[in-house]
Amino acid sequence: MNIWTNIFILGLVLTNFRLLATSRLGAVIQTTVFQAFALSAFMLTMAERPWPLLLLFLALLTLIVKGVILPWLLRKAMRETGVQREIEPIVGYNTSVITGMVLLGLSFMIFIPLKTSVSQESAFLLPAALFTTLTGLMIIISRKNALTQVVGYLVMENGVYAFGAALAVEEPLLVEMGVLLDVFVAVFVMGITVYQISREFDNIDTDRLSELKD
Repeated sequence: MNIWTNIFILGLVLTNFRLLATSRLGAVIQTTVFQAFALSAFMLTMAERPWPLLLLFLALLTLIVKGVILPWLLRKAMRETGVQREIEPIVGYNTSVITGMVLLGLSFMIFIPLKTSVSQESAFLLPAALFTTLTGLMIIISRKNALTQVVGYLVMENGVYAFGAALAVEEPLLVEMGVLLDVFVAVFVMGITVYQISREFDNIDTDRLSELKD
């Protein structure tokens, strides 16, 4: 296996633990940039050289959308709302990291029976992709801040994107470009929604929505 592929897959796993362990929104958003770089990089390291022009374009597009545009939108929303940290998560950070370890072990256990039927690269990438998806889902359900939940959605989509890179056979580039467009639109709309919630209610903790009355 290409050693660089292993490094980028390991980087994807480590960024998930950083997301689970930090309360600072700036660090959370920056970590999604690292994930974007890892996703773009291992797409190239898994492909045979010379790289097709379309693959280079997709890798660059992934880096621009996931690593530049979406983080910029999230940082802008963070500045507009004036929120810097996730104050009171539903699940504490130490508990989140421990749960992440369990999810990582479970992800590898699920794909052990498939190890002989997939390539060596995919044998490691598939558990990492599942772990990334589960990490995003955990962030969505265990955090109260709307911005953090948007990041959770983005991380969950990163896991789906990694699955596509590992398993797509017929027209994988078109599938992944479609996913990129979907997540760009979704995060853009959520960013606008977060700003509007903050302007109306002076807070973006989603648990406060349960206190709304006629």
